[in-house]
Amino acid sequence: MSKMPIIFVFSDKRDRLPEIIAGARALGEDVCAFVVGTDEDSQYAASLGAGVVYTFAPQDGVMLEDYAPSFAAVVAACGKKAMVLVPPSKRGRALAARMGVQLGAAVANEVTRIEIADAVTVSRMVFGGLASGSEKITSPVCVLSLASGSYEPAAPDASLKAELKQGVFVPPAVMPKVVGLTSKQGSSVDLCKAKRVLCVGRGFAKKEDLALAENLASAIGAELGCSRPVAEGEGWMERERYVGVSGVMLKADVYFAVGVSGQIQHMVGANGSKVIIAVSKDKNAPIFNFVDYGIVGDLYKVLPGLTSLLK
Repeated sequence: MSKMPIIFVFSDKRDRLPEIIAGARALGEDVCAFVVGTDEDSQYAASLGAGVVYTFAPQDGVMLEDYAPSFAAVVAACGKKAMVLVPPSKRGRALAARMGVQLGAAVANEVTRIEIADAVTVSRMVFGGLASGSEKITSPVCVLSLASGSYEPAAPDASLKAELKQGVFVPPAVMPKVVGLTSKQGSSVDLCKAKRVLCVGRGFAKKEDLALAENLASAIGAELGCSRPVAEGEGWMERERYVGVSGVMLKADVYFAVGVSGQIQHMVGANGSKVIIAVSKDKNAPIFNFVDYGIVGDLYKVLPGLTSLLK
């Protein structure tokens, strides 16, 4: 596989940067990082393997996607075929769209695989996770949001050094004004990093019953996740805990599903796990087509029994 002459990276989430830079190092000859923050943030990007780091001072009242003209100016000035990698967060996708317009570049979101030959070919889930589609990109520059779990995150190495450059802020032609900030209420959990995940579904009759799953999760040292109906339908858990094609894509050692039917849109997010275990009273539940170990039984009897044995 050929390599891209230069790849630029940016992440609005510090914990996603190691994976994005790892992908850039695998795919590109040179890796440059955009950082909106402090010198410490720039040194962190360097320790992950970025050869050049452009540091932009945070601007008051400016949202991250408003840095698109600033980043695009640097990409255009390199005068080479180039790729830009960002996370598939709301800010990342908004930035990708704006940079695509600025650079006349192709944009693809939630990319799971990238191949470089005469052209760039990307793969991503389509039809709600029912299939994987491939797209060929022919524009000299492309902007891609990289799906979580696509690459093994790079480990920081303090011996790695980068050329540090001061970025110049280029104001967008139209810029919304930030008039206030409100702290987001929610969970700080990052299921992408969890080695063990216990996932609950609509097999639970009411929210209070999730305590059964919490007790088992504590016994096995697992983080608690959920299916989409639990998070978005019932509102029993935070959306950050939802596993599925439009939620978290797991790379866990163990994925333990309880009361989860196993629809394909959910299993797309769980199939990256090394071992899959499921408990369901429905012996014909789709999830049993994916498991390594399955228990057909009433979760209200199985979970207390397992928890007691494990403790």
